[in-house]
Amino acid sequence: MPVLRQVPRAEVTSEVITTYYNRLFGPDRDPVAEPGTATGTPGDWWTVFALAPDIFKHAVDGFAVYRHPDRKIDPVLRELGQTRAGWVKGSQFVFSQHCKSLRGLGVSDEKIAAVAHWQVSDVFNDQERTVLAYADCLTAADGRTPIEVFDKLKTFWSDEEIFEFTYITTLYAMHAVITRALRMEYDNRDEPIVEIAAPEGFKATDFLSAPAAKR
Repeated sequence: MPVLRQVPRAEVTSEVITTYYNRLFGPDRDPVAEPGTATGTPGDWWTVFALAPDIFKHAVDGFAVYRHPDRKIDPVLRELGQTRAGWVKGSQFVFSQHCKSLRGLGVSDEKIAAVAHWQVSDVFNDQERTVLAYADCLTAADGRTPIEVFDKLKTFWSDEEIFEFTYITTLYAMHAVITRALRMEYDNRDEPIVEIAAPEGFKATDFLSAPAAKR
């Protein structure tokens, strides 16, 4: 379960939220009592964001932005940025959902799998590698970007396209952080970085010692 309360259908008063509940879960199902979406996710992103109807609307309007017909960037390059943002920020939900989006755009499974290790993969063309490098600057380096990256981007993108990609990629980095923090969807996971117990009889002074002999 996510760490925040989910909003059941009976408490929804927003027309926007009702519309999305109907679209994603059907008109008769309470997504809190009976979770699950067509993509296989629990669907609790929607039920938690429903806590604040104006923020819910702002978020779903953001989804429409990147699919708007006024967008100039190639959707595959856009999705590479969104998918990489999910991977860099450690959001299994954002990464997994946008792997599916890439596949829907006809990108091969080999290329999708290589998003995680694009730096050493030869499946990406020059433009894709440049876009992935910029995605890393935006997400892993928090925006710190060498001017040489922009110089390369400008060989195939207009300033408008660079701005679009910058906004959309950082928008999804934000979604990745929120989803992880609130443990929604596929990010409802135990913390992987924990102490591993030492062998029985280990003492704090033994870090540089050989293992104790077995009897």
